[in-house]
Amino acid sequence: MKIKQILLVSFITLGLLSFTTIAESTKYKCMIQMTNYTGEAAYVVISLINPDGEYEKTLYVQGDDSEWYHDVTDWWKFYGKKRNNLDAITGATVAGGSRTINVIDIDDSKIDAGYSIRFETAVEDQEYYTKDVEFPLTSENVKSKKEGSGFIRYVRMMPN
Repeated sequence: MKIKQILLVSFITLGLLSFTTIAESTKYKCMIQMTNYTGEAAYVVISLINPDGEYEKTLYVQGDDSEWYHDVTDWWKFYGKKRNNLDAITGATVAGGSRTINVIDIDDSKIDAGYSIRFETAVEDQEYYTKDVEFPLTSENVKSKKEGSGFIRYVRMMPN
């Protein structure tokens, strides 16, 4: 009797697991070229924005001193409530005229599904740009160059 129960539970568990899907994701190289500005290095936050225009996920943070995260005002309203661990997706701030290349991971189901990617920038004692660069997350856009409107000169992405 016990063997039949164990087999039944095993088959039910296997059946339930067959209906779950594992989200596929793709890694993208993301190069950020900054404008030639003077002053402190910039904090840059890369976020996934859902089809309703709301923050869904933090993809990368250029700037690893959490003391200054509140300067990236709109993102902080989202992140500050959740306080997820960012250690695995942070790097140094980026100085004026410099460039940085990072690898970001994007869930494939978000491509061509109404999502956007946003690059926010903040520099101490200077401006804050909520949408320094923002564009729809499409198959074409993840292989392109997008111009910035603040501290970012441009962003270039490509599948890794």
